[in-house]
Formats: sequence, C-alpha cells, structure tokens
Amino acid sequence: MGRWEPGARERLVVAAVDLFTEQGYDATTVAQIAERAGVTKSTFFRHFPDKRELLVAGQETLSRLLTEGIADAPADASPLEAVAAGLERASSAMGPMSRELAPRLKAAVAASAELQERDALKSVSLAAAMTTALVARGVPDPTAALAGELGLLAFKRGYAQWSEDDRDGKDELSGYTLAALDELRTASASLG
Repeated sequence: MGRWEPGARERLVVAAVDLFTEQGYDATTVAQIAERAGVTKSTFFRHFPDKRELLVAGQETLSRLLTEGIADAPADASPLEAVAAGLERASSAMGPMSRELAPRLKAAVAASAELQERDALKSVSLAAAMTTALVARGVPDPTAALAGELGLLAFKRGYAQWSEDDRDGKDELSGYTLAALDELRTASASLG
C-alpha cells in the first residue's frame, strides 16, 4: 500500500461509495475502505475523521465556491442572479468523477438513515452559506433565506438531472442548475 500516493482522497471516496453500494454502509469498515483504496488506515484518518465524512468530502469546497460566486456577482444583481453566479461557480468544480459516482452515492444514502441525516445536514449548511453570502451583499434576511433555499433546491435538482443524463455527454452541470433555478423562479412567481 502506498503511503503518500497522489489521489488518495479521491480513491478513498470511490472505494467507500463502491463498498457502501455493495455491502451497505453499516457493514463497511474503515479498514475495508482503506484496503480497497490501496492506502493505510492512518492515511484514511489523515483525510477523514470517520467514514460518514467521506460522503460530504467536497462540502467545504462547494460551500466556498457558492459563496464566492455570490460575493463576486455584479453589485446590481438581484438575489437570484447572485445565487445563479454562485451555482455557476460551484458547478465548475463538478467533473466526470462526480457524475459517475452520483447514482451510487444516491443509492448508498437512500439505504442508510445515518447517511440521510448527514445529507440533510449538508443541505442545511449549504443553504445557510448562501443565505449568509446574500445578507453580506445587503439582501434582507427573509429574502436571502428564500433565495438560499431556492439555490439549494436548484443545485440538488440540477445535480440529480445531470447525473442521470447521458454520461458520455460533455454538458456541464451549470446548465442543469441554472435551468432548475429558472424553473423554480417561474414556479415561485405562480404562488402569488
């Protein structure tokens, strides 16, 4: 087993998702994940505090990219235009590996109450990050919270559609998340 091989973090995520899909989350051990990834247990723990954290490995990066995109949106951008800028920035970090893992990750989460709870906490955190970024732009709290929730829903809907569509396609995630945001904007206007 290579101790300092490049890509260990990504290999650990892939190994975990594969094992969670094959034998279930509860039956999978850290030792099995490390072995499948070709690293030591200590390497696993250098990257992740526990096996739950594997499935939210990119959350900090995703949150940072969403908030940076919102912060960098033009000063005259509406709250949803700023959210769209955040979605575009965050979507740029999702590549072929994310697309390939998505269906297996979805299945693993669906099969485990613990992972469902962790996924829900991730969602709350991402919506809160977008809300905070919008408030920092001067958007009133209720409007920022609603725009943050719509941004989260657009990301989740767009990501789900992107991951289910043709994997050989070269289409970018941002097209899906922005289309989902437009659909939600239209839907919310009809609530009146």
